[in-house]
Amino acid sequence: MRRRFPGRGRRVNPVDSGWPAAFNGWVRIVPMTAAYAADIATWRYPAPYDCYDMTGTDPSFLTDPASGFFALVDDEGLIGFRSFGPDGRVPGGAYDDSALDTGGGLRPELTGQGLGREAIGAGLEFGRERFAPPAFRVTVASFNVRAQRVIAALGFRPAGRFAATTNGWNYEVLVRPES
Repeated sequence: MRRRFPGRGRRVNPVDSGWPAAFNGWVRIVPMTAAYAADIATWRYPAPYDCYDMTGTDPSFLTDPASGFFALVDDEGLIGFRSFGPDGRVPGGAYDDSALDTGGGLRPELTGQGLGREAIGAGLEFGRERFAPPAFRVTVASFNVRAQRVIAALGFRPAGRFAATTNGWNYEVLVRPES
């Protein structure tokens, strides 16, 4: 799939679905559909980023509103997803309700191309409008320095570190107050 990426700041008109979309530059967040979820469930990342693989994910989990998943799209289609709530937590971490956990991912072939700031920024804008949290929290694998740089540039600060109970990998927890 070859994509053309509009310049920064270009606004894309939403499809008139009757559901408000959150905008941040040229990407928007829309409801997760069965087609988007089925696509995401095939995503495989190269090592060491394969810890973020979505293969094996039940698409119905992604479409269940209680799961907190939303699609991230541009004018050509699905480019990623954002999640809000407990799915952003990694087993082994000490979490509380002082912040809204958020996570997400880009289509594997789009990673490392400088799109993270727009994608995460759109998620923060959407999360602020929809959930009005006192703070946002992200959990990122310690080796994922490029994600940590983007997150820090968006105002997140280190809040802890732990080893996951599932695979023993180290993870960083970062928080961004909203007030």
